[in-house]
Amino acid sequence: MTSRFRSAARILIKGDPKKKTRNPIPAITSEEVVEIRQFFPREKFFIFGHARSGTTLLMRLARLHPEVHCNYQAHFFTRKPLLKSLVDSPEAEEWLTRKSNRWNQGRDLSPLVLRAAADIIMERDAAREGKMIVGDKSPSSTIHGQSVRDMHAVYPDAKLVYIVRDGRDVLVSERFRNFVEESKFLTAEDKCIIEELRKDQSQFTNGTRSIFTETFIRRVAKGWVTNLQEIEEEGKGLFGKNYFALRYENLLSNPFDEMNKLWRFLGVKKVNKSLEKEIKIEMASNPDEEWQSQRNGDISSFLPKGQAGNWQRLFTARDKSIFKEVAGEMLAQWKYEKDSNW
Repeated sequence: MTSRFRSAARILIKGDPKKKTRNPIPAITSEEVVEIRQFFPREKFFIFGHARSGTTLLMRLARLHPEVHCNYQAHFFTRKPLLKSLVDSPEAEEWLTRKSNRWNQGRDLSPLVLRAAADIIMERDAAREGKMIVGDKSPSSTIHGQSVRDMHAVYPDAKLVYIVRDGRDVLVSERFRNFVEESKFLTAEDKCIIEELRKDQSQFTNGTRSIFTETFIRRVAKGWVTNLQEIEEEGKGLFGKNYFALRYENLLSNPFDEMNKLWRFLGVKKVNKSLEKEIKIEMASNPDEEWQSQRNGDISSFLPKGQAGNWQRLFTARDKSIFKEVAGEMLAQWKYEKDSNW
């Protein structure tokens, strides 16, 4: 009794003690999924992939189907602060679990809040388009396996699409994006390479000069390997038959066949043959290339955008050696090479 009086006195004088940490946000339950789908019934999917791997092209092609809508860069699970930041604080937990809050039925409302927030963002857009299957594409370059785990905690009933591109072409594309956009992360050595590239491009295509620093190769190659390892493992493990992986290169060489597989996976009722023509028209345009030309045309014109195998004309012997060391096994695993003799 004495301790209760003391506790009550402390609260009167100092107020309620503040909790410093939040308990883990619970995953949504199957019962809650059934409940929330009564209000947000559209089928959901998410496109992941390392940056510069074709996620934007895949998004543009996916939404050509009359039943499918896809938009981009919500980064619900792939870039901080993330969707879960909406409830990821002791104050939010206290509010959503408070015993006097009779709406929560004794359970943390956090997963329902997260699901409802993402659902309304996507379904509002899809409703305007009159489509019943809706997804978001957000590159998963910095948050790998955790992005899949976070997605599953909110959307265990959704479908995960993962697009993979040859890591060597990812490296080249990432490098030129940084050059064209004049990234704030460019080092003095990077800027020197840009100036030399402007003066004489031939030295960068005859094997005598590299567009990369060793640090850049190792950083991007390591991130590419980690992304493929973790997304594939978590995707298959958590989503099973609701996980679909494809290679960017296959999308370029057989676009209609690859999109037919994807649309079937997403659950469309019919794939009309006329979509093949629409796909060809869409693939003929390249908004990213047009934007880069406007931004820094003298550099962007050096690299054909969106093609497979650009690395072959740009890698030096040193570049190959470093990339093999970091990511050679992953190239073979995804059948980009049979062995290390390339």
